[in-house]
Amino acid sequence: MARPAIDAALVRRLVDTQFPQWAGLPLTPVERAGLDHEIYRLGEELSVRLPRHAGAIRQARKELRWLPRIAPHLPLAIPVPVAVGEPAFGYPWPWAVARWLDGEVATVEALADSAEAAAELAGFLAALQRFPAEGLAADELAADLTGAPLADRDAATRAAIAETGGLFGAAAMTELWEAALNAPDWHRPPVWFHGDFHTGNLLTTGGRLSAVIDFGGLGVGDPACDLTIAYTLMSARTRAVFRAELAALGVDDATWLRGRGWSLATGLNAYTSHAAVNPRIAAQTCRQITQALDG
Repeated sequence: MARPAIDAALVRRLVDTQFPQWAGLPLTPVERAGLDHEIYRLGEELSVRLPRHAGAIRQARKELRWLPRIAPHLPLAIPVPVAVGEPAFGYPWPWAVARWLDGEVATVEALADSAEAAAELAGFLAALQRFPAEGLAADELAADLTGAPLADRDAATRAAIAETGGLFGAAAMTELWEAALNAPDWHRPPVWFHGDFHTGNLLTTGGRLSAVIDFGGLGVGDPACDLTIAYTLMSARTRAVFRAELAALGVDDATWLRGRGWSLATGLNAYTSHAAVNPRIAAQTCRQITQALDG
């Protein structure tokens, strides 16, 4: 399906007709930092998020179901949804209204060398993983909480390695990728993971971490995918702090190796898909890939 056209007039009609309690509140477009949603600020306290493509259309209902339960247990703010809107006026998918979170998107320049930020991020993941995951009913797990295994990315990652081997080193990428695929599986009970835990999904206020956003990949299982943050944001020194903080949670050498595999795979996917047309993504993913290769 073609991506729907989204503009302020459409968002105004959707909000005013489906949520008249917010009709007339000022509506301001937010500069897009990610690729999945168009975001508008609604008044002072709310945001409206509309999926841009079919891959993001289940996120609104999943976040409405789970984030209000999880949020009180986390040390950083998250965007708690308050309502889900229905398709209308030619817009084909569910969309969400959530609490607005102030802040700037985190940057490597500001936080890569911050041991405090590394420890805070480890604490966030620790709190998320402590939220009860065992005993979830089968229907709950079926509701988009079961993440895809790393092996599902094998064909696409090998194709990306072939495409970018001259830039990043095909032999080194292949060696890391095969090691990650062959690493032992998560040996502990399944835990919650964010699923898209990278620099662009962190907010800061006053130079300090304040919020984690975009829980479209939220799930239960192996937390290795969340180690991607160690390679998108941190330096080698602060990565060691992060790793030490997570050791008590069972994040062992095998988990780290799988995490490096996730970082390589997601970095290559973003690079081959967007780097040619988006210099910001090109710079971010080059760093992610090279940091993953460095370990």
